[in-house]
Amino acid sequence: MNLRKYVFWFITGSQDLYGQDTLDQVAKNSKEIVAKLNESKALPCELVWKPTLLTPAAIRETLEAANADAECAGIICWMHTFSPAKMWIAGLNAYKKPLLQLNTQFNEEIPYATMDMDFMNLNQSAHGDREFGFITARMDVPRKVICGHWSHAKTQKRIADWMRVARTVADGKTLKVARFGDNMREVAVTDGDKVQAMMTFGWSVPYYGIGDLVAYMDKVTDKEVDDLYAEYDRLYEIVGKDDATVVDHVKYQARIEIALRRFLKDVDANALCTNFQDLHGLKQLPGLAIQRLLADGYGFGAEGDWKTAALVRTFKVMTEGLVEPGKGNAFMEDYTYNFVPGKELDMGSHMLEVDPEIAVSGAKPRIEVHPLGIGGKEDPARLVFNSITGEGLCAAVVQMGDRFRCVVNEVEVVPPEAPLPKLPVARMVWKPYPTMETGSEAWILAGGGHHTAFSNIVTSEMLRDWCEILQTECVVIDKNTTIPAFRNELRWNSVYFNK
Repeated sequence: MNLRKYVFWFITGSQDLYGQDTLDQVAKNSKEIVAKLNESKALPCELVWKPTLLTPAAIRETLEAANADAECAGIICWMHTFSPAKMWIAGLNAYKKPLLQLNTQFNEEIPYATMDMDFMNLNQSAHGDREFGFITARMDVPRKVICGHWSHAKTQKRIADWMRVARTVADGKTLKVARFGDNMREVAVTDGDKVQAMMTFGWSVPYYGIGDLVAYMDKVTDKEVDDLYAEYDRLYEIVGKDDATVVDHVKYQARIEIALRRFLKDVDANALCTNFQDLHGLKQLPGLAIQRLLADGYGFGAEGDWKTAALVRTFKVMTEGLVEPGKGNAFMEDYTYNFVPGKELDMGSHMLEVDPEIAVSGAKPRIEVHPLGIGGKEDPARLVFNSITGEGLCAAVVQMGDRFRCVVNEVEVVPPEAPLPKLPVARMVWKPYPTMETGSEAWILAGGGHHTAFSNIVTSEMLRDWCEILQTECVVIDKNTTIPAFRNELRWNSVYFNK
């Protein structure tokens, strides 16, 4: 996935009034927490212990060092004792990375029979964390708060999810989306302000002519193409492989894939978008080639949709190491509805580029060659499959003036009610929550786009955390959504985010 190694700093707050014995115990306890959390293997990144912070100067120096450390993706703060919050103002003003306040304590339970004042003075996280919470609220610092004992699996899972989000923010600061051509002509939602996107998310979206890719394709050897075709034949069912035309078309996608991988590596891009209206020099619109790149962690958006390409990459980074049979992410698009009463469904797909990561477990995807009916090029090869089922979500990033909004709809993916013998694309059928009627109306009211990133690993909480760090609006459509309340949320958000 070309994902760099990130770490998180564990910062313990106290003060210099308790005496050295107490401070030695504070350091010992915080070191043990860090060691046990790292040993648990529950966290996706290493925790790095830092010395207890006792003074305003030490706090500012440490937080500025965190800013400057390229490997540090964020900090986790815990007030073991009482740390007067004025000490933190200068440091928090300087700090620019994600922050998690862990509201925990070293001991799991209250030792009723033995507790004395020395114990109370040492173990007063409930006291110190509220003082720290006040100053972060007073300063309106973007942050996550997690309450729970550090040894509990639930707490560790929540810390791990936040780490994944913070790591994704760090990855986004260097994300480059290679844009072949512009967005589809006259389409509104896939357009947008790329300068504002870089300011908000860190995403860079440079343009490359399709001829740049063709030049790479010209350097791919027939031997390399044949070798990759053999890999296709081993991994997938190639429909019609006795037909020389089918083989030629599949091999052409192999040539595109090899060239794309080299090109993206050379320009240091981890996402891309294409446009069927800009294919000069290509015989086919990239299909199978894109699907294979998606499965390896690249982001993609069709018709020049660079925002969705970046969001798909965002999902890939958030879920790195969690993808397994039945769990995955994908580029997706709403296509058509089932309005039969009691069976209301939304069907998603795309012409070519749905990620095989979400193929139903145990079924071998098929490579098929069919006319596209759009773009005026020869028939492209693509992977055809039904998707995994179960609860998940679809999300889109849309631009609302000079700011962005992340729209999320929780869904339940269900098997198609019947075979689809004449639809040669990957496909997914889902029930939007709370109902298709309310879910679709809310999505449209929020301005959600027709392209989305799908995941059954990423959660709404993770996306809320992502938007909190980036100070970006997030609206979630779930089982409890009603249209009147959702309309009001959009109005309130408009006032807050346009302030």
